[in-house]
Amino acid sequence: MPDPDAQPDEVPGPEEKTEARIKELAEKDSWPDPSDGRRKSRLRRTISRWANSTDQHARELRQTVRESGLVAIDQAPDRTRVKLSGSLRTVTLRPRGGVPALEAELFDGSGAITLIWLGRRQITGIGPGRQLEVEGRIGVQDGVRVMYNPRYELRA
Repeated sequence: MPDPDAQPDEVPGPEEKTEARIKELAEKDSWPDPSDGRRKSRLRRTISRWANSTDQHARELRQTVRESGLVAIDQAPDRTRVKLSGSLRTVTLRPRGGVPALEAELFDGSGAITLIWLGRRQITGIGPGRQLEVEGRIGVQDGVRVMYNPRYELRA
């Protein structure tokens, strides 16, 4: 038999239900923070993403490409003459079949393509971080998108 003097179990009121639901959703929408094992909220992830300078640079490059009316690298079709714009990430000298070849990686925020100038050891003005507009035909070599001897224009 139930004890008449016992307190009844507390039933959560609307405020407690709301708080519990908010807490449950916050835990569900968060990811573990790799540095200390805690979970990151959606807001914190968004702020971190916007504060990341690499992501910010990629967003700015994508916006520049959109405003210029050129094709984004990830949207550019293969084996078709295209005009691309972006920033050089790397510039290296790699001989190809005994012939010097200057290779550069062009990045526009959406993707990257390797530019190859055959017979060149260096090109004045071509260096990492430089803004460039190139025109040429995209091909695929060993699974990597490349453009050989593109016409280029240095940007500010």
